[in-house]
Amino acid sequence: MSHRNDPDTIRRLLTTPGRWAVVGLSENPRRVAPRIAALLRDHLGMAIVPVNPRGEAALGEPGFRTLAEAAQAGGHLDVVDCFVNSGRVGDVVDQAIAAGAGAVWLQLGVVDEAAAARAAAADLDVVMDTCPAIEAPRFGL
Repeated sequence: MSHRNDPDTIRRLLTTPGRWAVVGLSENPRRVAPRIAALLRDHLGMAIVPVNPRGEAALGEPGFRTLAEAAQAGGHLDVVDCFVNSGRVGDVVDQAIAAGAGAVWLQLGVVDEAAAARAAAADLDVVMDTCPAIEAPRFGL
């Protein structure tokens, strides 16, 4: 059975202030992640935690190399927002589960049914193949 996004879950994640680890967020202006992370922080009031292979800061926020480092340094990760390709997202989802995250959000075009099922089985909320910039206006946010 394929994953279906629950509108109530999407609304709750976008309206409940939280700490969002944005995996793949860097200062690269050619990427979409900085624009979406800025929307999350500046429009929706979320705390942003950049996670990238070099642990580089982004949008003025300190960066981390792994989700475990981000959780250890700043506490619970409410949402892990995945800006990685579908072939790599399973590992990120597994790291989110291990880090005790509350939810995983797989961005537009990122689909991994098995990873979504693992996350759901571990009691994480799952949103897949969509973007906060698409969903927020649907809820008047």
